[in-house]
Amino acid sequence: MPENIISKTPLLSLGYGFIQAPFLPKGKDEYYLRNIQNRNGINYRQLNAYEIEVLVRNRNTSDDWNKLLVSDAFNPELVKNCKFYGLVRIGKLEPLCLGFSDLKLPVGLYNSTIISCDFGDNVVIDNVHYLAHYIIGSEVIITNVDEMVTTNHSKFGNGILKEGEGEDVRIWLELCNENTGRRVLPFVGMLPGDAYLWSKYKEDDQLQQKFNEFTARQFKPHRGYYGKIGDRTVIKNTRIIKDVWIGSDAYIKGANKLKNITINSGPQGTTQIGEGCEIVNGIIGYGCRLFYGIKAVRFVMADHSQLKYGARLINSYLGQNATISCCEVLNSLIFPAHEQHHNNSFLCAALVMGQSNIAAGATIGSNHNSRGADGEVVLGRGFWPGLCVSIKHNSKFASFTILAKGDYPTELNIQTPFSLVSIDTSNDQLIVMPGYWFLYNMYALERNAWKYVDRDKRTERIQYIDYNYLAPDTINEIINALELLELATGKAYHLKENKTKKITDEQAAVLGKKLLTEGNPIVDELEILGLNFENSKRKTVYKKVLRAYRIFEDLIIYYGTTTLMDWSKKQGLKNFNEIIAAMPTKINRNSWINLGGQLMPETEVASLKNKINTNKIKSWDEVHDFYETMGNKYPEQKFQHAVAVLSERIGKPTKKITPQELNTLLDSVVQTKEWMSKGIHDSKAKDFANPYRQMVYDSTEEMDAVVGKLADNSFINDQVVALAKFKKNIAAFKKQIK
Repeated sequence: MPENIISKTPLLSLGYGFIQAPFLPKGKDEYYLRNIQNRNGINYRQLNAYEIEVLVRNRNTSDDWNKLLVSDAFNPELVKNCKFYGLVRIGKLEPLCLGFSDLKLPVGLYNSTIISCDFGDNVVIDNVHYLAHYIIGSEVIITNVDEMVTTNHSKFGNGILKEGEGEDVRIWLELCNENTGRRVLPFVGMLPGDAYLWSKYKEDDQLQQKFNEFTARQFKPHRGYYGKIGDRTVIKNTRIIKDVWIGSDAYIKGANKLKNITINSGPQGTTQIGEGCEIVNGIIGYGCRLFYGIKAVRFVMADHSQLKYGARLINSYLGQNATISCCEVLNSLIFPAHEQHHNNSFLCAALVMGQSNIAAGATIGSNHNSRGADGEVVLGRGFWPGLCVSIKHNSKFASFTILAKGDYPTELNIQTPFSLVSIDTSNDQLIVMPGYWFLYNMYALERNAWKYVDRDKRTERIQYIDYNYLAPDTINEIINALELLELATGKAYHLKENKTKKITDEQAAVLGKKLLTEGNPIVDELEILGLNFENSKRKTVYKKVLRAYRIFEDLIIYYGTTTLMDWSKKQGLKNFNEIIAAMPTKINRNSWINLGGQLMPETEVASLKNKINTNKIKSWDEVHDFYETMGNKYPEQKFQHAVAVLSERIGKPTKKITPQELNTLLDSVVQTKEWMSKGIHDSKAKDFANPYRQMVYDSTEEMDAVVGKLADNSFINDQVVALAKFKKNIAAFKKQIK
């Protein structure tokens, strides 16, 4: 067995030589980077004889009292039983107590070993067994810490190399796939769009190299940077803190191990880390919460995200305003507004495109097969699997797919959005109900859209996120779904009426469209089969096709018309002629990409990649500037998309629409809004009318006291008000176009 290598160096070397000779620039001393990092503005001086005498009397020691520098407001009586090595600089110490929550401690340095550190004003350092190479801000409290040290090659969680290091020590995030083929380099300030671009377009070697260069240029390769603890940060009862950069106003209590991480905290959001946490090789955003025994290794947590109750986050990116608790997540890229709670939720090798909720017992990770762990899943915006769902890699889901409880043993490709997918075990069929959310769960759909906006705590909204369930991406999917339903309906009708004569796909689509647009009741009698939804020989059967088709058509008109109306209002257009003049001459319903939660035309994403490859964009900051520019353009681009959608629906350019035709569209929009509002009420009312929900209460009064009255539901009442306002706005808009 190999022996532990124990080095032996002279005692007088402790606290010195932080930067070794090969990495020390000519004419610089080992403190040159430390002096750049320390921006507290304190003027330090050497101790006087009286101060040294007091320090010695208080059982303090130093290898060289000339290396202990202090501010003019230094009070030696507030330093007791400490060992100092190397250059240590201490700010103002006043006879005060610092308190935070239930903790209150006297200002000063007590019972600690301190090696080559800088301190701001009025700090509390108490019972820190080993504190080396940190720059600590003012009014910081650090108590009961076993080890707090920075190495000269610290990278604070960024995927960079320091001078003299080999590629084998670089930290990568292996996103979306366990075989490392989509790996990216983490860096402070990494946004979901960055992670998506880098992990998605792996075939573009030049683009990949540019991303590597962008990341390398973000940071200096020099050795010798100190760890940092920002002003008013509180750290207590923690075991190991190694190579950690912490912002201001953070709170860390009872953590087991923090190593090679950046903890952003400050005015944008204060970050807290609680008991039993073990966090290694990662970046934590502003306003994050990590509590109760979580494990995080090789990760990025974006701003205002949470890990709780034993959650494990490994080789993954977690987007803003997301929460994971009691679960295991590996090799995944998760866009903003993600929820995953309860034990046994497992998510592996996944691209999760936001506004998602992974239920208890869900297993999204069975990607191992005889050829290797190289499978992955793409979970569209609004993905919701039910309890104890198990799916197989590779699978792909359209937006707002909900999976009923069940074991899905083969790969799935669910192509129709807003669908409920379930298994009919008695007939061995896969069942797909398009438009399920609008048919049976409008309350949840509408409330979730409101909730994501209400809970978006980002202060820097570099990437604009449209949380609306009707947006360019989902509308395009709905239009695609209409075509799929037309084709499937035409084939089903032809099979029923004429089993011998062949029919082309084009003919079937025309036939199906006629049956569906006319609302022919025979559609409800057909067995309509989905094609290529499952890698299986069993049938995929559509349910409630006629109702879904009508709803999807209504929603397209609703989206197009309301977007047109909102755009006209924001542009201050006063009459019909001005509205028509503002219509784009050339219209094209572009494909759209969900770029880390930000919806963007595919042409713009292609432009971004081209600008990066041709050196027109030269840094991550400039990429982020592009995101902001696209965010500002989004309303106009959404308007152009809506106009193209309307043009397709009405069968002619919108520039040629008449006032009467626009009035008709507005009337249909009001009807759509009415049934949506009614659906919100009715889908919630079912909870109050269900006898199996009522049976646990002995009286209506008890039920009202526990769950509240339906009439008092604030969200439903807000929708009633919103409907009245909507109708009023429609009426005002109609007057404009007369």
